Amino acid sequence: MAKTKAPFAYEGLDRAIHEKARLGVLTSLMVHPRGLAFADLKHLCGLTDGNLSRHLLVLQEAGLVEIIKGYTGNRPHTQCRLTAAGRQRFLDYLSVLEQVVRDAAAVCEQATAAEPPPDALRVRPA
Repeated sequence: MAKTKAPFAYEGLDRAIHEKARLGVLTSLMVHPRGLAFADLKHLCGLTDGNLSRHLLVLQEAGLVEIIKGYTGNRPHTQCRLTAAGRQRFLDYLSVLEQVVRDAAAVCEQATAAEPPPDALRVRPA
């Protein structure tokens, strides 16, 4: 990956993924390659029906997930799973996120090293 003039721009942080609820949905689906029932996904992510539906729509429009609607017996059943492109985009996103963490750790380490040591002789007020 080539360094740009803005090394902390992190262009690879996909906006469709980089949202707490959608990140949870994609992580859940990554662990379950065959997909999850809507109710199970809702439970794993701690979302309401409406909230999950909205986030799944965003992910579906971005080509990251597919929604399969059908019936189990006489009951409606919605299955959600990652697309192949969604799986790859999520892995690419995680690589960029790992770089963010490495960069932040390096910056914090540099800042800590530059701080003067605490004054051991300083008297603290009682």
